[in-house]
Amino acid sequence: MHPAHAHLAAIAQTGVTDRTYPGVVWAVGDTKGVQSQGVAGVLDPADPTHPMTNDTVFDMASLTKILAVWSTIGTLWQDGSLPLDTALGDYWPEVTGRPLGKATARQLLTHTAGVPLRANLRNLYGADPTAIRHGVLTEELHRPPGEAVEYTDRAALILGYLAERLSGQPLDTLATTRVWQPLAMNETSFGPLNPTTVDRCAPTEKDQDTGTHLKGVVHDFSARLLGGVCGIAGTFSTITDTARFLQYLLHPESAPARPGFGAEWITESLTVHTADLEPARGLFWHPAPGTDPADGIYVHYGFTGTAMWISPKHGRWGALLTNKLYLTRDREPLATLRSAFREAIYL
Repeated sequence: MHPAHAHLAAIAQTGVTDRTYPGVVWAVGDTKGVQSQGVAGVLDPADPTHPMTNDTVFDMASLTKILAVWSTIGTLWQDGSLPLDTALGDYWPEVTGRPLGKATARQLLTHTAGVPLRANLRNLYGADPTAIRHGVLTEELHRPPGEAVEYTDRAALILGYLAERLSGQPLDTLATTRVWQPLAMNETSFGPLNPTTVDRCAPTEKDQDTGTHLKGVVHDFSARLLGGVCGIAGTFSTITDTARFLQYLLHPESAPARPGFGAEWITESLTVHTADLEPARGLFWHPAPGTDPADGIYVHYGFTGTAMWISPKHGRWGALLTNKLYLTRDREPLATLRSAFREAIYL
């Protein structure tokens, strides 16, 4: 058991008590697997008879960028299909001669590609997925590539399109066959979820059209517009599957069946690639807030209330899965709690 188990459990419970989120499922571990885990709160405040459990399914939100995009891009990089530092236009005909063609995959992964920051796809391009794809891939850049670090969901959307182009497979198929199945992540998928799985899915924010909380359908509007499968968001998963994924990142040799990416991609990604630009970025991972890049603690957050940390330097990982969006969009309470949780993991 992790030495801070009681402290981690208390932090997680504080989020329920203070109504930061309805419920939480968490785990921390090392190269051997889970060291400590716990649950607190309920699935849905409207039905408090159903507590959070270890098989609760969460809308992972932006953790899709890690579970589906970063991982599959890694498989393409390791098999030689994707050069990180070649201009996209040199090998991707859709962007050849377009502004995006000047950027590289590494710049997309570090949020330095200069792509537009605007994310309301429907207002910009309409509701047709083909028109959205064309618009995203052909629009003018916000600034020259390599000039600044500016987070944008578009980077993951574009990389998802690129992964599909290079593999000849839809993103959901690619992630399933190359990453999730080999790691036995059998509860991880893009939505919408089937009816039996929806019952144990943590609901998120109210849908403006129906007035009911979204459950088993991705919260992110752009992802819904694109049918639930895209690089921005859309995956659903459990703490068990998340733990398997993070354990693999720390100890790839331990996996009985290995996905298409391994230690080379993991090491490449958990390294700062932005030189003197701020904030520092690895490849889709970034140093945890409140830490120095030299501390070697990397994190990725999801808007619905999910988070995962990884640190080969410390030999530990952590995951905190919540549906905080059910209650509020206020980020500060969860940000404070995440920092406390991270500090307890890496004592």
